[in-house]
Amino acid sequence: MNVHVEAASLEAASHLNLSSILDSQRAAFLRDGAPSYEARIANLAKLRKAILAHRKDIEAAIHADFGNRSAYETALMEIMPIVGGIDYLRKHLRGWMRPKARHVALQFRPGTAKILTQPLGVIGIVAPWNYPASLSLIPLATALAAGNRAMIKPSEYTPRTSAFLASLVGGIFSADEVAVVTGGPEVGAAFSELAFDHLLFTGSTSIGRSVMQAASKNLVPVTLELGGKSPVIVDQGFDAAKAAKSIVFGKLSNAGQTCIAPDYALVHETDLDVFVAAFTAAARNAYPAGTSDDAYGSVISQRHYDRLVGLVADAREKGAKIIEIGAAPGATRPRTIAPTLILGATPEMKVMQEEIFGPILPVLPYRASEETIARVNAGPRPLALYVFSDKQQVIDDILARTTSGNVTVNDTLLHCAVDDLPFGGIGASGMGAYHGEEGFRAFSHSKGVFTQSKWNLTGTVRAPFGRVADLLLAALLR
Repeated sequence: MNVHVEAASLEAASHLNLSSILDSQRAAFLRDGAPSYEARIANLAKLRKAILAHRKDIEAAIHADFGNRSAYETALMEIMPIVGGIDYLRKHLRGWMRPKARHVALQFRPGTAKILTQPLGVIGIVAPWNYPASLSLIPLATALAAGNRAMIKPSEYTPRTSAFLASLVGGIFSADEVAVVTGGPEVGAAFSELAFDHLLFTGSTSIGRSVMQAASKNLVPVTLELGGKSPVIVDQGFDAAKAAKSIVFGKLSNAGQTCIAPDYALVHETDLDVFVAAFTAAARNAYPAGTSDDAYGSVISQRHYDRLVGLVADAREKGAKIIEIGAAPGATRPRTIAPTLILGATPEMKVMQEEIFGPILPVLPYRASEETIARVNAGPRPLALYVFSDKQQVIDDILARTTSGNVTVNDTLLHCAVDDLPFGGIGASGMGAYHGEEGFRAFSHSKGVFTQSKWNLTGTVRAPFGRVADLLLAALLR
């Protein structure tokens, strides 16, 4: 593939011809109709083969965009979910595509009813920078499984990955099947205003509002995958080492730049010191060389780095205790922040007001489990919630009395990796869901079809009305 030529041509197209690309895809969709099961399976197979063939290229591009990101982390948290998601779609697609019979009330029999599942047409996908491959290609695979065409706008913060995705996709599909358009915020704004049949946006809540407003101009339905402050509740007496190991994984993977990363931890006041010690030990064990460790990621940009440094400085100035773990003196790697615990965080601190999106974890004490539920419910509904407890009653109580996008019990992040679970937020953390069958349904139209029988009774309750209509109504309206 000629990455530079393909990427340059698509970038020009993104500025000048967004509408023409959409028009071309829609015309092709109307001309060719819904693709067959066999065609959809073939598209998924081509995508899977290309991803595996270019795994190292994807890992290298992402590493270059971040400044440092472990190839293992990219393989585990991007390549594997894409391949696993495609395999899941291929396994279940035939059943999802089958017409579904529906019940017909007695008065309409012997007519029949069914649901036909049809592709919507052209899906727009706005992907973020934090997982630039998986958050572009998992939605694409889902759109293709549902029989659609797609346009993808990846993030300008990951230009090398975006260029490679444009080349990768361009080597598999024609532009009227799938197109990747690159560019900055102005291209993203124009992209969001296109008259797609559905638009999926993954990113911040603030930009999500703008995307939804732009999409509303054409009444485009949207799926918004946003973020928020996802809490971790550690029940009193739970094994601190076990909880800390899982929370370190969830918080420090990709240097905390994960929409479902734990944003703050609620720990019983009697367990606070033990938890801090356990988290410190787990972080040092995971990254023995601290901020110089090859497996420890960098922050995507100077702007995001400065924001995170500012959150810590604000908390320190307002009286919080700051614990940095594994900071390497004299480290030369740019934009790298040590795992940081914040103790004594208060509501007026910025770190408790904004989604952190970095390797910084406020740890808040509580006295009674009731306080944890009240604290979660006092804020916007989070994208994810994590509960560590050995007591089923505690777990059930939290699940019943809080509302969040999804939950992982006694671990972190893994609900997102379970292919058969929908993924999505609620309220400020998002709208709609994809992954699994829910993703297929989100990118499909369920068309209800009623077929009238040659012999039927419905004509007896149409004008002019008479004795038969009286008898039928009397029987039905008892």
